[in-house]
This record gives sequence, structure tokens and C-alpha cells, in this order.
Amino acid sequence: MAGVFEVEVDGVEHDHGPGHHDEPIQFDVSKLSPEEKWRVEHAKMHAKHKGHEAMHAEMVLILIVTLVVAQLVLVQWKQRHPKSYNLVTLFQMWVVPLYFTTKLHWWRFLTTWFIFSVITAYISYRATRKPLACTTPRLVYKWFLLLYKISYATGIVGYTVVMFTLFGINLIFRIKPEDAMDFGVSLLFYGLYYGVLGRDFAEMCADFMASTVGYYSASGMPTKHLSDDICAVCGQAILVDVSEEGIIENTFRLSCNHVFHEFCIRGWCIVGKKQMCPYCKEKVDLKRMFSNPWERPHVMYGQLLDWLRYLVAWQPVIIGFVQGINYILGLE
Repeated sequence: MAGVFEVEVDGVEHDHGPGHHDEPIQFDVSKLSPEEKWRVEHAKMHAKHKGHEAMHAEMVLILIVTLVVAQLVLVQWKQRHPKSYNLVTLFQMWVVPLYFTTKLHWWRFLTTWFIFSVITAYISYRATRKPLACTTPRLVYKWFLLLYKISYATGIVGYTVVMFTLFGINLIFRIKPEDAMDFGVSLLFYGLYYGVLGRDFAEMCADFMASTVGYYSASGMPTKHLSDDICAVCGQAILVDVSEEGIIENTFRLSCNHVFHEFCIRGWCIVGKKQMCPYCKEKVDLKRMFSNPWERPHVMYGQLLDWLRYLVAWQPVIIGFVQGINYILGLE
């Protein structure tokens, strides 16, 4: 059904002499191109908000003040109660996108979210059982390390597509810029989102498992004495000497002289985000430990993940709070 809209030209009344009545121009919106439809909607929005400049300034001021106060509160909460802050942030990272994507009917994201949630829930369940099965630490680290690599590769591909689109390379393949950009941004979001969420779940599982094994305690002394032939991450015996080349994996010695299975300590540092010895808590030299720079959770990548956590988990809450203030004050 075609719609007919009336518009006012330039917002100015024109005098065309006696007997002539100024009437708004009428046109059929169904005959407009997408760009022209967007311009019509943009003009309607400007006409709706015309003359409300003071109200808009007040709303912007409320937004800025709320953002500053919220940032201070979140920083203090993170410093004083990091455990509760991380738990609430993880829960919101997991749930907030579900609400918006369900509302927007983004079924592709909902499908990947459901698969990720089912597998991660099972892995987390295994990691929190007592007594801990001897195969669980490897299972946990394998899953989250695989997820980390897939999400990283997806993010890199998405970033590459975005850059190629900005340089116009998509035109060589006759792909529309908006289609290429949507594809690249989607892949970039998928990679970063599941990368952050996976690492946060992995950190939680790593804490549970290491505490259950007994050679690690987040606060205080370990509950067990570590022998030279036991890995403090998984609690299993070390069968390969540090100086020997293993068939499946090697044995790695940290600067504090504690030894671990290579896969265990890599999972502990890369996936579990622990940059310290699981037993004595001495800082791990990641540059010496990992020759591949992409395996190191370096500072810049950590800052990017923190920003994304804030954007996904807390920004919608803050915006919703600002909308509530505007509603109470009668601002529109």
C-alpha cells in the first residue's frame, strides 16, 4: 500500500498572491529510492525536534554527567570488589546481546550463541565438580583455546574485509560497499564478542579447577605442597623431563623453577588469563614463554577487551538509566 506524505519546503511560507493557498507538497513515498526515503525520515525528525534546543542541551548534559559518574562507580567497584564485578559483568556480557538480538530477530547470532552456551555450560559444569576428574583440565583448556583461536581468526577476517571495503577492493568482485561492510563488521563483532566471553568463562573455570586441585589459591597459601614431578595446574604427574623432547607435549619450567605440562601452562596463561605461577604466584615472563606474539595477552589487546566489555555489558544499562532520568524529568 503506497503512502503519501506532506512536506514543507525549507520550512518557509511563500506568498504567491491573492487567491493562492499555500499547500504542502504531496508525494508517493513508495516511488522514492532508499536514500531519498532516508532523507525524508531525516527531515521529519528535524521538523519534530525543531525549537527544542534547550531541552536537547539538558539531555546531553544528563548523558555526560551520568557517563562520568557511572565510570567512577564502575572503577571503584572493580578495585574494591573485583570478584563480584567480574561475575556481574560476565553475566551481562552473556545476557544483554541475547535481549537485543532476540528483539531484532538476528537468528544467526542466536544460533551461535545457543551452541556456545550449551558447550560452555557443560565445560563449566565439569570444571566446578569436586573431586575434579583428571581429564577435565585438558578438556577445559582445549575447548577455550579452540574458541580463542576461532574467534581471533574471525575477528582478523572481519577487520580485513572492513579495510578492503574502505579501500574499494570490494568493487573488483562487484560486491556492494554496504554488503561488504555489514559482513566485515559482523565478523569483527563475532570474533571480539566470543573471544572476550570465552576468555572470561575460561578464567572462572581456571580459578575453580586450580583451587580444587589444591596447588593454587586466589588468596592465601596453597593447601598442598607441590612435588617436583607434579603439574600444579592439572595435578597430574610430569613424565617428560624439561631437557627432553616430548612426543605429544613438552615440559616447561618457569623462572621460579616450577615445572608444568606445556599445554597446561599455556592454557593457564593464554586462556585463563593468569600471568603468574599457579603455585608461588611469581609473575610469568610471557615474552620468553611464547615466541608467537599472538599468543601473548599483551596490554593493548587487554585494553581492547576491557573496552568491549564496557561497551556490551554496561553501556546499555547506562543508556537505559539515562532514558529513565529523561522520562522522569519529562524530557523527550
